[in-house]
Amino acid sequence: MTTIILVIHLILAVLLVGIILLQKSEGGGLGLGGGGGMSGFLTTRGSANLLTRATAWLAALFFITSLALVVLADNRNGPDIPAVPPSFIPPPITAAPTPNSTSQPSIPVGQ
Repeated sequence: MTTIILVIHLILAVLLVGIILLQKSEGGGLGLGGGGGMSGFLTTRGSANLLTRATAWLAALFFITSLALVVLADNRNGPDIPAVPPSFIPPPITAAPTPNSTSQPSIPVGQ
């Protein structure tokens, strides 16, 4: 079930990007004028309404599939974190031993 919704979600994402790129630029933020690539297909007003409505429907469907994927992912038994075996747990840290003045060095000095 999750795979089907994920595939639909990806298709909606690609369609949404395509529809947004087809729309005419009105802000001119980058200074690039929006050309009339669809001027022969529909009137300017009709194509704007069609693309706006298509964008709204695709965005709504994208939002619904996003929520469905979140709900399905939340119903799992827990995160896929493997348990750490006891052999990998480090021993507890203890205080360093204090040096004794009567102890002999392990390597003879000066011989």
